[in-house]
Amino acid sequence: MAQINPYINFNGNTEEAFNFYKSVFGGEFEMIIRFKDMPNPEIPISENEADKIMHIALPIGKNVLMGNDVPEFMGKVNENENRSKIAVSAESKEEANNIFNKLSEGGNIEVQIAESPWGSYFGMFRDKYGIEWTVDFDPKY
Repeated sequence: MAQINPYINFNGNTEEAFNFYKSVFGGEFEMIIRFKDMPNPEIPISENEADKIMHIALPIGKNVLMGNDVPEFMGKVNENENRSKIAVSAESKEEANNIFNKLSEGGNIEVQIAESPWGSYFGMFRDKYGIEWTVDFDPKY
């Protein structure tokens, strides 16, 4: 079966954000490529962006969280995008609480993690980087 892996764009703080995500989920980066590692005359990267992230990958379970810095010439990404969320399915209430509490630190909680009307343990928030998340534990799955 195909997997769906989230890919997040940032305005120059990908490395900081991914180090934060690594502190929450653990593991090691599978890949880190900086713009200076892949020079391309067709993509004008400025000196101050050479060390920025062109691609980063953090395995989380069977999935991979990926991201990059958007080069300045392409314009800023909307840091308060609200059309999508990254959904985390925890294996226990304890894991759900741990992930929710760590990932939401410094962010804005929209729905405090608690028993939901549909029978799962659910919470929703925007992290300190503007990325929206849901954390869910459903004992039926």
